[in-house]
Amino acid sequence: MLKLLRTMTKKEFLLALLCIVFILLQVYLELEIPDYMTEITTLVTTRTDAMGEILRAGGKMLLCALGSLASSVIVAVGVARIASRFGAKLRLRLFDRVLEFSNEELGRFSNASLITRSTNDVMQVQNALVMGFQAMVKAPVTAVWAILKIWNKNAQWTLTTGIAVALLLLIVGLMILLVLPRFKKMQRLTDDLNRVTRENLTGIRVVRAYNAEAYQEAKFEGANEALMENHLYALRASASLMPSIQLIMNGLSLAIYWLGAYLIEAAVGMEKLVLFSDMVVFSSYAMQVVISFMMLAVLFVILPRASVSAGRILEVLRTEPSLTDGTGKAEKGEGKVEFRKVSFRYPDAREDALEDISFTALPGQTLAFIGATGSGKTTVVNLIARLYDVREGEVLVDGMNVKDYSIQDLQNKIAFVTQKAVLFGGSIASNVAYGDSGKEPPTREEIQKALETAQAAEFVAQRKEGIDSYVAPGGTNLSGGQKQRISIARAIARKPEIFIFDDSFSALDYRTDRLLRQALKKECAGSTRIIVAQRIGTILDADQIVVMEEGRVAGIGSHKELLKTCEVYRQIAYSQLSKEELE
Repeated sequence: MLKLLRTMTKKEFLLALLCIVFILLQVYLELEIPDYMTEITTLVTTRTDAMGEILRAGGKMLLCALGSLASSVIVAVGVARIASRFGAKLRLRLFDRVLEFSNEELGRFSNASLITRSTNDVMQVQNALVMGFQAMVKAPVTAVWAILKIWNKNAQWTLTTGIAVALLLLIVGLMILLVLPRFKKMQRLTDDLNRVTRENLTGIRVVRAYNAEAYQEAKFEGANEALMENHLYALRASASLMPSIQLIMNGLSLAIYWLGAYLIEAAVGMEKLVLFSDMVVFSSYAMQVVISFMMLAVLFVILPRASVSAGRILEVLRTEPSLTDGTGKAEKGEGKVEFRKVSFRYPDAREDALEDISFTALPGQTLAFIGATGSGKTTVVNLIARLYDVREGEVLVDGMNVKDYSIQDLQNKIAFVTQKAVLFGGSIASNVAYGDSGKEPPTREEIQKALETAQAAEFVAQRKEGIDSYVAPGGTNLSGGQKQRISIARAIARKPEIFIFDDSFSALDYRTDRLLRQALKKECAGSTRIIVAQRIGTILDADQIVVMEEGRVAGIGSHKELLKTCEVYRQIAYSQLSKEELE
């Protein structure tokens, strides 16, 4: 928690110091009130003509109370401002760090956990800052100040107050031992609930199509019940704290007055009045001491969960991305891609996903990958875009190792269309113009041209608002083929040197597939086109086809060459098309 607070800006630090000044003023004013009570008690018990002095003392008490109220309001506003800004800055830092993560780090934390850390965990830290700032400053100062004021008043009363404080600390210690493990578990259970909810919302159409509502409800109920039971245990344990504190406070008041009664009875003359006055003042100060420790007790309940959340946030912030920028200077190239004896293994995997892969993709040509599911096709193209780093060998783009590029320079050369079309909430135009390619943003004419090349112009024109038509988050108001074509248009509008299509034509019919590839070949003739496909029809006219089998290259060549020389390719080809169609 303290390590996160060190990131406060100078302005926030100065505001925090100002709040501390007003907290000290508040404590001073609150502790002045019992002194005026002593004066009033003395005047009432010793004089009958002191109404004016009593009113003056009462007025001062009222001013102290109003001053304490004003200080409290100022502190509350200041702390809320600090906490809000701190929370916003923390969320931004988390978001920026997650954007730097490679697929390796994203897989380590999981999407659900990262969402929880960026929202719920930040909120816990922010709440602890709001509720804990005053307690952390006010409680110790008030306790020490009040103890100093009553230290030499009466040994019996001081001992009684010490016993009450010791009992309070014992209860708080037991509470921390019981509650802290539950708070640690609570954030993990929140991750699980977030994961189940996200999974259900993402796959809602599949859930309904397979009548799996009851199954999903049972999964959610299990995660929800686990979080609820853990939360109830922590809250029940915490709930017993306040009654215990009230019991100690009331018991302390009773003990002070009970002892005071004996002392006053044993005193003689004016000593009775002095003892009575001291008892009233001591009782007020003793309550201030106990209330201070009560505030610390509440703080000890809040801080454990905030501490767990702060640790989870720091875990993300301290995780250095495995992919770092190279020091080489990117030059304007043509888009040549070369693999030299590349081997790759996923994190925590026992075996290589790719082994000894070598090929060259030349500018202006189409290079295609085909193979069985799990043969390593997507892994190969992920290495080109440097979503992972190779274990052995080299991946070269325009003659330079991808590790030597800055990540931004490398990605400016590439347009990547993923297996699953990803669209963002907004308009068709904003989705096509999405991102920063290091060039001028595409104009509306260029967006329209990209849609035409991607064979999307026809269905876009049928919409009332054309390219300004609304796109729901995730593209849920579009069909699979429409989403793929808009994703392809986004890549075309980027005007890259290298196109990577990772099974991006799977939702298109054969006619649209053929027309799109013809348009690509014409409009993007100078770029390197790399296609991952499952359908033979998509790659028949590719300049070079790489056949993958279990992470290795089973054959390289044109369609006709592979029909003659590669058994794996022949089996795939004849399973999809007849001999006449292939020839």
